[in-house]
Amino acid sequence: MLDYNQPIDRARPEPPQRRSEAGFNVLELVNLLWRRKIAIAAAALFGACLAVTIGKSLTPRYTATAQLYVDPRELQLVDRELTPRAQDLSGMSMVIESQARLITSNGVLLQVIQQASLDKDPEFGGSGDARTLMTSLLGLIGFQPRAPSAADIKDVQLAALDALNKHITIRKGDKSFIVDIEIWSTDPAKAAMLANTLTNTYLTDSRNSQALAARRATSELSGRLKELRERLRNAETTLATYKAQNNFVGTQDALISDQQLSSSNQRLSAARAATMDAQARLDQIEANKRTAADAGAIPEALQSPTIANLRAQYADARKKYAEQTAELGPRHPALRQTEKQVEDLKRTISEEIDRFAQSAKNDLTRARDYEASLNRALEVQKRQSVQLSQAAVRLRELEREADASRDVYQSFLKRSRETEEQETLNTSAARVIGEATVPQRRSFPPAMSLFAMIGFIFGGLAAACWFVAAEHLFVGATAPEPSRRERTSAPDVSRPKLEAEAPPPVLSLVEKPLIARLQEADVIRTLGAILATGGGVDLTRVGWPTLRPGFPLTRLLNALRDMRAAMARRAGGKTLPVMALVGAGDTTGRSVTALNFALAAARDGSRVLMIDADHHAHALSSKVNRPAKSEPGKLGWLSIGSKAAREIKTVNGISVLPAAETDAGKAADAIRKTIAQARAAGGYDLVILDGPAMPLSAAGRKLLESTDALVAVLPTSLDINDSMEEILAALGGAQRKLVGVVLDELTPATQARQRGKQYA
Repeated sequence: MLDYNQPIDRARPEPPQRRSEAGFNVLELVNLLWRRKIAIAAAALFGACLAVTIGKSLTPRYTATAQLYVDPRELQLVDRELTPRAQDLSGMSMVIESQARLITSNGVLLQVIQQASLDKDPEFGGSGDARTLMTSLLGLIGFQPRAPSAADIKDVQLAALDALNKHITIRKGDKSFIVDIEIWSTDPAKAAMLANTLTNTYLTDSRNSQALAARRATSELSGRLKELRERLRNAETTLATYKAQNNFVGTQDALISDQQLSSSNQRLSAARAATMDAQARLDQIEANKRTAADAGAIPEALQSPTIANLRAQYADARKKYAEQTAELGPRHPALRQTEKQVEDLKRTISEEIDRFAQSAKNDLTRARDYEASLNRALEVQKRQSVQLSQAAVRLRELEREADASRDVYQSFLKRSRETEEQETLNTSAARVIGEATVPQRRSFPPAMSLFAMIGFIFGGLAAACWFVAAEHLFVGATAPEPSRRERTSAPDVSRPKLEAEAPPPVLSLVEKPLIARLQEADVIRTLGAILATGGGVDLTRVGWPTLRPGFPLTRLLNALRDMRAAMARRAGGKTLPVMALVGAGDTTGRSVTALNFALAAARDGSRVLMIDADHHAHALSSKVNRPAKSEPGKLGWLSIGSKAAREIKTVNGISVLPAAETDAGKAADAIRKTIAQARAAGGYDLVILDGPAMPLSAAGRKLLESTDALVAVLPTSLDINDSMEEILAALGGAQRKLVGVVLDELTPATQARQRGKQYA
């Protein structure tokens, strides 16, 4: 039987656990160690002595440390600022990392090997004095050893390089530019010498690399200067030739043609104004002559002294004529003479006015001729300006090419001079802030007291473990072997089980299922029809407690996934595995559990077909088979026995087949045929049967035999052990398909309604 170790309503006494005869408690362990205290102490002392001996035999190492300041902001000796502005921290960290890698680069280390003659040092793989002594002895007997070849020298250097790499450790601070260079050696003076040699070699190599880069840049720039100078000369020559060919002559601001065109335009405007003035003066004179007005009442006549004198004489003659007319008769010779004098003066004035009119005509003709000549000259200049404008397009292109060539040449020339000066300047900000000193204490091995302590502890522990193991093995060898029945009935502590009250033959047939607990914290309760949507059947709004949205890694969902995985293993690769949920007591709790099982599978992406296999209660069918909601789905032919019980598509990705109104045998046969049709047509990943109800009928047993897995639903409102015994007894041989047990800890519907009324 299965023991869930979940006391719900009543507590059952735990069966007394038998103490293993081969084991012993802590008191026995202490007694054993106390009896062997002398041997354990001797082993601890032996371990301490052995550890000290090993420590004395180890070759000591001495570590020397040199501190190097590596500033990624190099000095800007040719710019205005001495150092550049702040850079990105990530970029600066990359620079520090790169410089740290350069310190241990092969190029730097090979220079250190040559300067310190490490290829002849036995510590770094060299032959040392032994080879020199052997060479001298061979020379005494007349043998001249063969000179080492270049390949041999290279192999020795590579061996020394590999050994030196193992002796160096580079440490960088997280938020600083300080780099610690640690080198260990068996000789403390050699360790300090190698650390200082490495830092100096790195700084020298860094300066040489900068000078080499500046020299290479200067060489590249100088090689381009000649070509750029020739290109600039050709561009300027082409520009000057084009200007001369197209008569582009002028000052710095404008061309002469443009200046002439502007001047001609101004003179033409002045000539047009003079022509209009002469025309107006002539029109005024002609108008005065045509009208009865005084012909001398024009500005020119009024300003003329001749006209003024004639008008004065004319006025005197008229006065005299008026006087004589009053004194003399009309035929008097004096009167006739005065009248003739008046007529002569009037004719003389008219002739003078005619001369003014003729002068105005001449001025108008001259102004028109001058205007026409200026207009012709302006047209010529306009045509020339248009031609020059068309030629100016090419001129501007040549000027741009010349300017571009000039700018590039000047920038190259300036940069070439700067890089030439940088060859002799050291722009690196790296410097040694702490030279390596001869270490006074060795870095390895540690103090002999620590070796002795470690050896003492390990020796004592080894002896204690040996005695405990020997005692345990001895007791285990003499202990009686448990019987086969005891081994069979021994509880498995790896998973909770039911109390062992059933006879042993039943235990040997039942495979311990997985366990899941359906609690109030896992579900949410809705008001059913009040919150029901009109767009289709929503299984989370039928009035039953359903899984809460979200929380994909809850303990309940993980247990349900494990049950589905166990079902898939039992199905043996079937395309559409079938699982049935059976339970004792109220069928509503089983139906609620089956619905949540289907929702959990649909949440994981499975296409679920849920069938109401309880032809007595019809709990699931009564919830989903409502008016205006039982529309056939995509597979409209899928039904159970009648057209009324057709497949119902829900908005949750689950298809529901309600129970048919027929007897148990026909309903079971119809369900098996429906599963066969769905398996042949495809479109589903899992079939979940709600039922059949307990106690099982012959049709229900036959239906369960066609399933791949079973899940038992145990309501915690009843005794779970009694419920489990009832289910196992009802299943009979089908209990081998039991893959899981769901403990239904949800509050019954009646209590939930009473609590709702209480807090309403």
